[in-house]
Amino acid sequence: MMRVRLKADGRIVEILPDGREQALSTRLEAILAQAAPVHPATGSQAATGTPDSSDAAYARGVRARTKLTQAEFAARIGVPVETVRNWEQGKRSPRGPARALLKVIDKAPDVAFAVLRRDRAQSAGDIGQETENPRLRLNTSI
Repeated sequence: MMRVRLKADGRIVEILPDGREQALSTRLEAILAQAAPVHPATGSQAATGTPDSSDAAYARGVRARTKLTQAEFAARIGVPVETVRNWEQGKRSPRGPARALLKVIDKAPDVAFAVLRRDRAQSAGDIGQETENPRLRLNTSI
C-alpha cells in the first residue's frame, strides 16, 4: 500500500516508511490528473482536495446568472438564505429536488421563477379559506 499526501501547493508526494516525503513519478501524477472529475458546464477539472467544489461553483454560477443576491435567490426558491450560502461555500451540496430545481433555473430561469411564484400565490390564497371537508373540533375543558 502506498501512502500519499496532498501538499498545500497542490503537489502529491509519497510518504516513505521512514517518514520522509518523495515526489511521485510523473506517470502517476498524469494518471491522477486524468482521474480528476471534469465539470460539464466549464470543461475544467475540479479540485481534487474538495469533492464538492464543482457543486459549489455550479450553485454560485446559477445564482450569478439570475443576477440575484443570495437573499433574493433564496426567497424566490423558498429556502433559507443559509442554505444558499452553504451550497456556494461548498459546505453542503444541493441534492435531489434542489439539484433538479437548480438545473431548471439554469436552463429556463423565467419559466422556473414564474411557476414558483404562481405556486406560492396559490398556497398563500389557500390560507384561511374553508376546506371542502371541515374537521370536527371539540372544545373540552379539563
